[in-house]
Parts: sequence; structure tokens; C-alpha cells
Amino acid sequence: MLTISPTATEAIRLLVENAEAPESAGIRIAAGEPTEQGTPLELALVDSPEPGDEVIAADEATVFLEPQVAPYLADTILDAQVSEGEIAFALHDSDPATPASRNGSTPDE
Repeated sequence: MLTISPTATEAIRLLVENAEAPESAGIRIAAGEPTEQGTPLELALVDSPEPGDEVIAADEATVFLEPQVAPYLADTILDAQVSEGEIAFALHDSDPATPASRNGSTPDE
């Protein structure tokens, strides 16, 4: 299951709060349009999950995973970096023995 870091939890909470979104709001991670390099992930602030989405809650933050991408993010950590009002999200493998961090792409099916 995707793990949400404390920094990402706070970033999501702030996004929802600043957007004056409902309590059910969160960020949704879904597959983008496939490219030659793979399928990028898209992140969006949404009011509620889509049917079939996997819902992951951490304190006051909620992440919705599109069913197609959920298996690829099972052993990852969603992290965030906040700098000068900008938020950058990143996915990292939760297994420190894995050499590379995920770059936001899923393998083509």
C-alpha cells in the first residue's frame, strides 16, 4: 500500500484547505496519456474519489489512486517538498535495497 510521508500529509492538507474544498477532498493519482517513454502519472486535487479508486487516508490527508496505477504504487512512499509556496510531490520506493526511486511513470501495459 502507498505510504504518505508526514511532509506530503501536511502538503495535501494545505492544498485542500487553501482550495476551500470539502472534507472529502484529496489528491488523485491517475495514469496520464502514454508516451514513448512510458505512461506518466498525473496528480490532481479532487472533491472525492472516482468509482473503483483505492482510498488511502493519513491523518487529515487523503489520496485516491486510480485502479490502474494502484498496483504500481503498492510499495512506495508519497513525499513532498515545500519551498516558497510551491509543492513538489515525489514517489520513492519504500524498500531501501531498491536502487532507484520511481520517476512518476508506470510501465506500459
